[in-house]
Amino acid sequence: MADIKGYNMPDDLYYHKDHSWAKVDGSKVTVGMNDFFQKEAGDIVFVDLPEEEDEVSQGETCGKIQSRKWIGKLVAPVSGEIAEINEELEEDTSLINSDPYGKGWILVIEASNLDEELGDLMKGAAVAPFIEEEIKRAEEEKAKAK
Repeated sequence: MADIKGYNMPDDLYYHKDHSWAKVDGSKVTVGMNDFFQKEAGDIVFVDLPEEEDEVSQGETCGKIQSRKWIGKLVAPVSGEIAEINEELEEDTSLINSDPYGKGWILVIEASNLDEELGDLMKGAAVAPFIEEEIKRAEEEKAKAK
């Protein structure tokens, strides 16, 4: 597990710039929201998810995640078909906050173009500079809001 400035960003995952994470297992890709997203969002109160068998494209918004502060978007890190959604989130959206990389997973995509698309995601050493920039951006936005 990589800790980047207080954010847990596991090394074995891929990350999209819109804060979704992707865990690759063959052609199946489990997707959730990263620790930075859930901490910035605060308590998640509602999740609007796509249907199973829906087709999604990499970078496309395929769901909404609402907290007490704002509504964020769930962006597909890879293209493919929605194979499964985490139905437990319908009962308990707080799993995204309490266990973003475990029980708080959001959906599984049966990837259609994995080899090409993984190169568009961040992994390993590329994640730290991205999170540092996102922290700076969030701090600037908070300062402007005051």
